[in-house]
Amino acid sequence: MGAPRMRITSATFLTSAPDLESCPEPTVPEFAFIGRSNVGKSSLLNMLSGKRDLAKVSGNPGHTRLINYFTMNENWRLVDLPGYGYAKTSKKDREKFQGMISEYLTERVGLSCVFVLIDARHTPQQIDLEFVQWLMEAEVPFVLVFTKTDKLKNSKVEKHMEAFGLAMGPWCEVLPRMFKSSAEKGDGRKEILEFVGKALG
Repeated sequence: MGAPRMRITSATFLTSAPDLESCPEPTVPEFAFIGRSNVGKSSLLNMLSGKRDLAKVSGNPGHTRLINYFTMNENWRLVDLPGYGYAKTSKKDREKFQGMISEYLTERVGLSCVFVLIDARHTPQQIDLEFVQWLMEAEVPFVLVFTKTDKLKNSKVEKHMEAFGLAMGPWCEVLPRMFKSSAEKGDGRKEILEFVGKALG
């Protein structure tokens, strides 16, 4: 028997936090989403929530500067983290974001899982692999979501996913769960929400 179908009945903005100390009390499980800038994170979050304007979709990559909290179904939180690797921000800003992200990921009580977004159109990128390896070494639970899968043939998506798994091989014995998604077509929504539902028990 499969996991029960998860329906989103409510999705509301809760707050934005500039650092870990400012985050709301961890009263319900949190699922964080992060990826390289321009990976399509805001579009994916809107697709998952069923709301077109839950997360701001910007023409300027690297738009997220804070830890953004959304309350889902009143019993879990979706957390939108700043993207990594955006070259147009200053070095000082990048270091600030990296410090904020690593502090949240390693110290946040109530963090259930991190969804790392990977652009399916590309072969494995060093910056993504380094971030995933860091998560593993820090023992942060995560899964991978390959975005923008509607932009290329499924065989190519599979090839890029397989290549990413192979690149993780030297430092990863058991590969994480991998999802395919397209915000444009709604692909992956059911599978990702079922995963969240199962984690919530």
